[in-house]
Amino acid sequence: MNSIIGYYSTKFGELWEKSLDDLLVEVFEGVLSENKLEKEHIDAVFLGNMLGGIVDSSLLLEAHIAELLGINIPVYRVEAACASGGMAVQMAHEYLLAHKGSTVIAVGGEKMTDVSAEHITQALASAASPLEQAVGLTFPGVYALLAQIYLKKYNYTEEHLAAISVKNHSHGVLNEKAHFRRYVTVDDVLDSPYIAYPLKVLDSSPISDGAAAVILTNKPALIKSSEAVTIKASEVATDTISLAKRGKLDELLATEIAGKKAFKTSGLKQKDIHIMEVHDCFSIGEILALEDLGFWKKGQGGSQAQEMVTHVDSGSHLIVNTSGGLKAAGHPVGGTGIKQIGEIYLQLTGKAGKRQIKITPTCGLAHNVGGSGGVAVVTILST
Repeated sequence: MNSIIGYYSTKFGELWEKSLDDLLVEVFEGVLSENKLEKEHIDAVFLGNMLGGIVDSSLLLEAHIAELLGINIPVYRVEAACASGGMAVQMAHEYLLAHKGSTVIAVGGEKMTDVSAEHITQALASAASPLEQAVGLTFPGVYALLAQIYLKKYNYTEEHLAAISVKNHSHGVLNEKAHFRRYVTVDDVLDSPYIAYPLKVLDSSPISDGAAAVILTNKPALIKSSEAVTIKASEVATDTISLAKRGKLDELLATEIAGKKAFKTSGLKQKDIHIMEVHDCFSIGEILALEDLGFWKKGQGGSQAQEMVTHVDSGSHLIVNTSGGLKAAGHPVGGTGIKQIGEIYLQLTGKAGKRQIKITPTCGLAHNVGGSGGVAVVTILST
């Protein structure tokens, strides 16, 4: 049985005074300290990072991190665009399945604010189809196309999208480590500038710095002595990198496949899930995720979003993105997937503080996407 026994995160935001090295060392040492472990107890490290080779011109991060941390154990660098963190946890989980009596750390982080907006936009676009890059289609443009198709097909408006941002910002107010801790209204979202029609600034996650780490183990004694949650499933699926090759544009097939695999592996159903963190890089992303994962019927997501049925105060049995999601908590792309899993861990162990949901959750799900759906990771945890 593989379990998560600890989580630590930096604040997400514009962390001018900190380097990527600083952030990764902070979370590595922080998660060990909070769990009263030493680095000698760790058998391997899985590092989620997308942009080190592009923004920092730094490859072979495995050896670089080993030097920083003063370790000689295996370090695996995982790159899956914005799903790098979730994939790092998934690979750590697979490592433990093959190595009994082991303890590992999955750590993810990114330093994104030290370069120009143009530079970081180009760097992020490197995870898009070369054909899309050639015509200048950045990720806001790709998700805007998905949003246009969805709104037209199901007769929704921009107000339905705006509700996602309103909900997630209200959750983010309660997260002391969130990039943005302020309420927004539907009018605020609608009045913000377009970045790619119909998506606006407040439909979009920010450029953030930050890092997060979780400890995974299959050592019975360590699990017994810790506040642990069980990894019931961690599954990955891929799809075409380019939109032109996809059969449908009102869904992310990789999410659908990974979700079905995760539910099959875990033996759980949608009704068993009480808490979720899903990939809301843009507001349309959360709507598609809830449909593709089987929680809402296809085409119902717009109305469900507008009614805010997954808000912490809704009284629902399912609450989504208590961290604030990517939208409010921030999106340091290599760290996001680990933050999502860490948030589920906090909720399941009753350690989420002011944002602890009212019902007592026993099962949670984290959903992390790379690119515009080229890869998806779905992780299910339980008490």
